[in-house]
Amino acid sequence: MSQFNENSMADRLKAQAQARQERTTRFRERPAADDPAVLARKAEREAIVREREIRVAAREAARLEAEARRAAEADAERERLAAEAVREAAEKIERATAARLEQKAQRDARYAARKAKARK
Repeated sequence: MSQFNENSMADRLKAQAQARQERTTRFRERPAADDPAVLARKAEREAIVREREIRVAAREAARLEAEARRAAEADAERERLAAEAVREAAEKIERATAARLEQKAQRDARYAARKAKARK
């Protein structure tokens, strides 16, 4: 059940005027911009902002350094894999050449054996 509101229009207007007066008084009592306390708080806030910017810059530098390090490691890994592929290709060519030379030597030996047998 709602209660009966005994505030009249005059009471509400009076309360509103009093609240407005209190706000105006608080505004006027506020320290000026050149007050030492205000300047000190402003300097403190600026110092905090500078420190935050320094930390952000340091994190960014660390991130870029880590990114560069990862890129260098990836490049080194790609170079290592490329060198290994070249080495394996060279070994494969060398084995193929050695196999061809071995086959040629066996073929020449068979040919020489046939010639020697024919001369007897």
